[in-house]
Amino acid sequence: MLYNLHLHPQSLVRRHRHHVFHLISSPRPQPSLGNAIRRRPTNSLVMPAYVEPAAAVKTGLKRKRIAVGSSEQYEFEETCRLGAGAFGAVFKARHRATGQIVAVKCHSAADGDLTMVFREARFHEEACCGGANPFAVSFHGVVRDPGTWKRYLVMECMETSLHDLLHQRPRGSPPLPEATVRAAMWQLLTGTKKMHEACIIHRDIKLQNILVGEGQSVVKICDFGLAMSTDERLPYEPAGTLWYQAPEMLLGKPDYDTKVDVWSLGCVMAELVNNGRPLFQGSHDDGQLCAIFDVLGVPDDSTWPWFSSTPFATEVMPELDMQRNNHLRDLFPETKLSTEGFQVLSGLLTCNPNRRLTAAAALNHPWFAKVDDLELPKKKEKLESMLPKGHKRRRLRAVYV
Repeated sequence: MLYNLHLHPQSLVRRHRHHVFHLISSPRPQPSLGNAIRRRPTNSLVMPAYVEPAAAVKTGLKRKRIAVGSSEQYEFEETCRLGAGAFGAVFKARHRATGQIVAVKCHSAADGDLTMVFREARFHEEACCGGANPFAVSFHGVVRDPGTWKRYLVMECMETSLHDLLHQRPRGSPPLPEATVRAAMWQLLTGTKKMHEACIIHRDIKLQNILVGEGQSVVKICDFGLAMSTDERLPYEPAGTLWYQAPEMLLGKPDYDTKVDVWSLGCVMAELVNNGRPLFQGSHDDGQLCAIFDVLGVPDDSTWPWFSSTPFATEVMPELDMQRNNHLRDLFPETKLSTEGFQVLSGLLTCNPNRRLTAAAALNHPWFAKVDDLELPKKKEKLESMLPKGHKRRRLRAVYV
């Protein structure tokens, strides 16, 4: 099922009272995935004619306001749930005037804070770059339930997620061809580059938040519930899914930047090459760092001077026997990944963010000199294009941003 919202036990340890849920795509549990999220508490907004985005409220920035007004209506089936979790649900809906099928993201009562809803809406809209970013899930607007006055997010409805597609393949399936990995990574890096040019950091890129559509020929980034602006005031807090968090975020660096998304894309690329198997699988922050350094080696003053002053380096590492050699190539030999492909992977998975590739720099690598059309494997079942008949329908009055 599309957008299945699965939350893991580790996710409950580091959450504030303001939760968000993730658009994930497979009901299959992933032990120890650890959606470890931190958010600074935010204040509720009273809805005026125009609402200032939450980022602007917090930082004093002059950002584009969100205009609120009535428009066409949507209808959705409460029985046509695309996914659900402890903190909300996603439904398939139809635009009453055009018949267009969309996905509606509904925050739970505890998380329906207008600040959080409009913050996500603004960052999602900005990441789409006014329609100029074809590799971000299209954002259609915010809808209000006239009965409850709750606000929901409306977005493009796509067939499945990259995670679901990979994990539905029969056991023993061959790895994806390198040309397929390259085409998918080119799209994801292009979408991320445009997002970063709009000063947006996603902070939760992973296979579950990459949707697949248009005949398995395009991949798009979704779920901007943890996104932030690069203009926000320091310090930045850790956010995202543990297995995809960059080392600097795990180490508590207060001024991380867009490179945290690049690291996450490196983890995604490794999974694509490895048939969906995550590369680093820690169960907590220190365990995740150990998993990373076990593959990439422990940084030293020549590779990452800042690292030696961190509490992990001074307090945790002396108790551990950790190797300092990088053996990423041992896990991805030339039979799995060409020399140029490995150069991109290792450039994305560089511990020192100052030496890590940017999305733009990665796209300029010779590996992307020739990119074929993306042809992902076909999924087993197609998502129904129409809503079921004969069920109670709820009307939502739409508002656009």
